[in-house]
Amino acid sequence: MKTDDNQTQSRGGFAPAVSPAAATTIVTDSVDIISGETSIPTQGENMPAFHAKPRNASGPLPVILVVQEIFGVHEHIRDICRRLATEGYLAVAPELYFRQGDPNDYNDIPTLFTELVSKVPDTQVLADLDHVANWASRHGGDMRNMGITGFCWGGRITWLYAAHNPQLKAGVAWYGKLVGDKTMQQQKHPVDIATELNAPVLGLYGGLDESIPQESIETMRQSLRAANSTAEIIVYPDAGHAFNADYRPSYHEESAKDGWQRMLAWFRQHDVK
Repeated sequence: MKTDDNQTQSRGGFAPAVSPAAATTIVTDSVDIISGETSIPTQGENMPAFHAKPRNASGPLPVILVVQEIFGVHEHIRDICRRLATEGYLAVAPELYFRQGDPNDYNDIPTLFTELVSKVPDTQVLADLDHVANWASRHGGDMRNMGITGFCWGGRITWLYAAHNPQLKAGVAWYGKLVGDKTMQQQKHPVDIATELNAPVLGLYGGLDESIPQESIETMRQSLRAANSTAEIIVYPDAGHAFNADYRPSYHEESAKDGWQRMLAWFRQHDVK
């Protein structure tokens, strides 16, 4: 596979904290899509973002907001956008840490998390995503058909955003943290907003994920049942954390492929199509 997106190639690459990329890395052919960098006005500043859409689209497109892992909008997240574009979506991945710093400045995960990721307030992120949605509506997107998906850090944000934006039709959260200590930056976790979801969320989790214990998944399930929520959680027993991250040793192909198909079906089921 290849990409014909010169902008992507010029920026390219994976976050230093997770380089080099594994041999299983997927790069999507972009002959039939248009993709590249853009800038989105938000809260008085311009936020960098990557977007992708079908090359020969006619009429407004369904929109998927793509929320990054802790590593920012590096090559894997850009490729997620390209994959969604091949399915007919306008996919947009904003650089949600841009005020606090650049993930590319960090060579290891603990330092990246402590010095950058932990300083990003949820309230800022949710407001920025609203501006991304507005940008999409002005650039060929149909706000009546909007979904969100996120990975790891972005999986947690996906749950929160489903309780934040009443226009959202559906969300798919990949191995996003469900419970945790509350801080000034993270005042609520998904388990706290299970009763407030505006849109159904599909959670995709790994049974071998040491960072997200099965007890926390069961706690979330109980909260969703108590709320009579239409959200669902799938656990892949042989997968660990970041099982969709094809550029990392954590990649579990069978679970990742099944999760991707479940995600697409979830969006279609809830009219994000």
